[in-house]
Amino acid sequence: MTSAPGPVDQPHPAPGAVHTAPADGAAGGSVPGGFGPGGSGPGGSGPEGWPATPPGGYPAPEPDRLTRFVLRLYERSPRWAVPLAAVGCVAIGMSYALLSNPTYADPDAAPTCLLKLTSGLDCPGCGGTRALWYVLHGDLPAAARHHFLFVFALPFLAYLFVAWAGSQAFGWRLPELRISSKVIGGFLAAWLAFSVLRNLPWAPFTSLYV
Repeated sequence: MTSAPGPVDQPHPAPGAVHTAPADGAAGGSVPGGFGPGGSGPGGSGPEGWPATPPGGYPAPEPDRLTRFVLRLYERSPRWAVPLAAVGCVAIGMSYALLSNPTYADPDAAPTCLLKLTSGLDCPGCGGTRALWYVLHGDLPAAARHHFLFVFALPFLAYLFVAWAGSQAFGWRLPELRISSKVIGGFLAAWLAFSVLRNLPWAPFTSLYV
């Protein structure tokens, strides 16, 4: 009569085999449809507590009523409508500079620069409207005297605008003006230095004060 095999008679796992616990949530295992210690969520979506990703991914958010209206308006408008609106905004700015004649306006005339009115210092944009007025009248030295960096950047801005508007309205393919991030950073650094130097109370920096 033989007896049942004891613990010593149990077969040993083969070398390199991984021991797994029963599927009832014992230590080291995982619960079907749930989270196990160190395991993942349903379907293996992530650690415990993370939401499961839907099979088809997350749905795109529905645009609001204003966004839908703007998109419909843009799709139904002719291709020249947006460039024409931009040209209108530029024309309004030029007309304001011509009609207001800022070269003879008082320092506290509305609209005015809040920084200059309260502290007496030139802000980074002070003199820009007067520089535009002189550019429109063909006096580039006087324009540069009021805001040198504005006069320097104006041809580049004008070309970018014409290239964009021509492409949008008429399909023009003008040579692309590539401006790297380093160039933009250098221009902003020069603008910052110019804004500081023009407020220094010593010659020759006093000639930059407007």
